Amino acid sequence: MNPQSLHPQSLGPQPRRRARPPLPAIAMTLLSTTLAAAQPAVIPLWPEGVPGLRADAAPDQDAPARSSGIHHPTMLFFPAENNATGAAVVVCPGGGYSGLSMQNEGRDVAAWLNSIGVSAFVLKYRMKEYGQPAPLQDVLRAIRTVRAGADKFGLLADRIGVLGFSAGGHLASCAATLFDAGAGRTGAPLDATSARPDFAVLVYPVISMRDDIGHRGSRKNLLGANPPAALIDLYSTDERITKNTPPTFLVSGSDDKTVPVQNSIRFYLALRREGVPAELHLYQNGAHGFGMKTGAGNASTWTARCADWMRANGWLAPPAPPARQAGSPKPSPRKRRHAARQRHAARNP
Repeated sequence: MNPQSLHPQSLGPQPRRRARPPLPAIAMTLLSTTLAAAQPAVIPLWPEGVPGLRADAAPDQDAPARSSGIHHPTMLFFPAENNATGAAVVVCPGGGYSGLSMQNEGRDVAAWLNSIGVSAFVLKYRMKEYGQPAPLQDVLRAIRTVRAGADKFGLLADRIGVLGFSAGGHLASCAATLFDAGAGRTGAPLDATSARPDFAVLVYPVISMRDDIGHRGSRKNLLGANPPAALIDLYSTDERITKNTPPTFLVSGSDDKTVPVQNSIRFYLALRREGVPAELHLYQNGAHGFGMKTGAGNASTWTARCADWMRANGWLAPPAPPARQAGSPKPSPRKRRHAARQRHAARNP
């Protein structure tokens, strides 16, 4: 064969080759694609219109670490991709009802929950711009939305919990105690769906609105400068506990100078009086706001203790397989082995 016949020029005009981008550009493209894929879905809480929306409502003020000025409540949905248990948690970041700690008490919490097979919905709720009952309406609407959409989200409707930090812990405690309150309803059809969480996790929570142990900033932002006694009574959630309050896990630092540890203790004792299953962890050193930080000493182990508690109560158990209809083929040995591995991984994370 004539080598000349293999020369590109002998084959006629050739298409112009696109220059290969330099490696850094390729890396940036891959990074951008990965980040885009990792962005959580944003779920509006009130697609029919926010109840009581202020006429002067401005766009929400969002930054990676903190959000404030919320007028259009949403949830950020982080689905559990691996070893999904069917459980989900509505996460309420703290911030004194004036802002939301979206990273340390939001996205980082979602990542931990995903690691144990739990889907997370990080809630951006209304705060001081509205006061009560807007935050209560938002958290109950969030639970109803998740429960009503359980099939769509790949969840079990009886494994929907709530978790909150600081003022977000107060809001989570409101969900656990005021889930059937008239103030939390708006007349929407979704009100017919139960808003009772199946479990609650409260981390250094604001609980009482009383002068002796209450957090004054949270109370002012939620109830106003001079709230009537009826509102103080209603939102002191340790006084609203009944036998229907869901099982609760509490965490606090004994040296918390912002929200006295007595808030957690009062809530725990009230749960015990009503016979509600509860677990309380008080750390000798755990300054307010440790959240998901790894440098808080023993307090940083609270997530492992919480996972143990959730596992002991069955919320992390693998979901039961659907019942096999008569006459349908049995699962293949390969599928049975895969299901067994999933069950083992859920029991031994």
